[in-house]
Amino acid sequence: MLQQFLPGGRRLVEAGVLDVTKPRIIELLLITTVPVMFLAQQGVPDLTLVLLTCLGGYLSAGGANALNMYIDRDIDALMDRTSQRPLVTGMVGPREALVFGITLAVVSTLLFGLTVNWLSAWLSLGALLFYVVVYTMILKRRTAQNIVWGGIAGCMPVLIGWSAVTNSMSWAPVVLFLVIFFWTPPHYWPLSMKVKEDYARVGVPMLPVVAGNKAVAKQIVLYSWVMVGVSLLLTPMGYTGWFYTAVALAAGGWWLWEAHALLNRAKAEVTGAKLKEMRLFHWSITYVSLLFVAIAVDPFLR
Repeated sequence: MLQQFLPGGRRLVEAGVLDVTKPRIIELLLITTVPVMFLAQQGVPDLTLVLLTCLGGYLSAGGANALNMYIDRDIDALMDRTSQRPLVTGMVGPREALVFGITLAVVSTLLFGLTVNWLSAWLSLGALLFYVVVYTMILKRRTAQNIVWGGIAGCMPVLIGWSAVTNSMSWAPVVLFLVIFFWTPPHYWPLSMKVKEDYARVGVPMLPVVAGNKAVAKQIVLYSWVMVGVSLLLTPMGYTGWFYTAVALAAGGWWLWEAHALLNRAKAEVTGAKLKEMRLFHWSITYVSLLFVAIAVDPFLR
């Protein structure tokens, strides 16, 4: 169907449709989903369940990302960072992206409900609606706190991973939800510092657009300390052991070192490439990967 509307043939269409789902972002979501399933199982979960949960999660997040691109196509065309997205280049048309996103939302919800459980289905649908409606349509263009509260959608995979195994909730996924909640702003704000001219051009009030580097770096340090502190709650609560604690301390300690280094450079009024804000952004991805791998490995070492 899409070939009728899009130039370039079948391979171009398939590549464009894949790009609409933002697969690199979904990789991070799955990194936080699967390890929580190991923690919930206290061992190896059913592999069919893992595959179904990952498939449902990919389809749901892909649908949310497609709808996000549909809504944001006007500003994506004006930003250097997003100027090559499929709806901007014409590889995928707005109508196709809208239909594709809605279809993925419906299919993912039914897949979760019929093959995993309905608690996971509603959590997945809630995350999709929160990202599309609350973040993209309401918060993103109106407040500098957009990524703080909009980031709740990105916290939901830990709840989904736990509920997929247990069909219930517990304090462990709530703690991990909070870890991702406090991780998201200091993960995204360094990138926003790098591309703040892009956001300023389209009137999106990301914090670095409306505040100076020093103020942003102070917020990054504040959220970072809370994030590391929350990450250490799992062990005294009895959910993890020495291995997770060691990784959380080491990775969190390095994160805090980088966050304070960024703050020191901002205080010294360093700008441009010397600010090195992307060092923390790249480390943030490594940090969350290490932390959640430790969550998966820890049950086997207790």
